[in-house]
Amino acid sequence: MLRELNEELGLQAMPSACRFLKQIEAPAANEPGHIVRAELFSLRWEGAVTVAAEIAEALWVTPDNALSLSLAPLTRDCVLPLWPCLS
Repeated sequence: MLRELNEELGLQAMPSACRFLKQIEAPAANEPGHIVRAELFSLRWEGAVTVAAEIAEALWVTPDNALSLSLAPLTRDCVLPLWPCLS
């Protein structure tokens, strides 16, 4: 996970900064009939974010304005409801 955060967003986080939250799953956004399973972690980050590799763009949002975006079911249905626990 830390290697991917570095490659995709330029984050150089320490393992101790990551807090495991839970395993989640939801229907895949672009592959009908498939399920996406993920392990969700929390990481507070105040440094810069630089998109690279497969990432087209990064956008900071609040839980309220995130609902107006077209989000994958995993994010919309599993991650955003956990927001109060992350604060």
